[in-house]
Amino acid sequence: MKTERASRADGAATRVALLDAAEQIMLDEGYAAVSSRRLAARAGVNPGLVYYYYDTMDNLFVELFRRGAERSYQHQREVFEDVQPLWGLWEAVHGQSQTALTMEFISMAVHRRTIRAEIAESSRRFRELQLEEVGRILAGYRDVPAPWTATTVVMLMSSVSRLLRMEEFFDIDTGHAETVAVIEDFLRVVEGDRVLRGAREPA
Repeated sequence: MKTERASRADGAATRVALLDAAEQIMLDEGYAAVSSRRLAARAGVNPGLVYYYYDTMDNLFVELFRRGAERSYQHQREVFEDVQPLWGLWEAVHGQSQTALTMEFISMAVHRRTIRAEIAESSRRFRELQLEEVGRILAGYRDVPAPWTATTVVMLMSSVSRLLRMEEFFDIDTGHAETVAVIEDFLRVVEGDRVLRGAREPA
């Protein structure tokens, strides 16, 4: 007979397998292709376990979104320890904006209120962290040119990345290089050329 600890471990493994299956189906075919039967088949479990562990498909999608958001949040916290934190932020924001999974969740949010609320809450959390950290970083730099403030840095990086990635999906790149150059010229002024990627100050 299984111990309680073994049962909990099995349950945790099943939950992860279902989330992994949902993520893969979303990446391969889009969120509309995710169903309890397809999830169970890909995860190798009984279809009834989808609802046993998540009750509704919305709950499963929320849990999947939270998992990815938490990973991104922790990565962003690490970015601010980089020796060139603003460069690190730009690369992180630029990278997150292009993920197919992000686009799937945004599409899903149009029709699913719970997902929309989850994305809104996560976005506020990210924005709070970014504004606080960028404000601290800029305060430590000399001669930061106007109109660059914590707000303009965060908003321009985020909005420009999102727009550029969306347009690239449709093979549109007019004005992209010039717009990216504006942000990267600013980064060179305050942090120099991007040389060390992911490096940290020596102990």
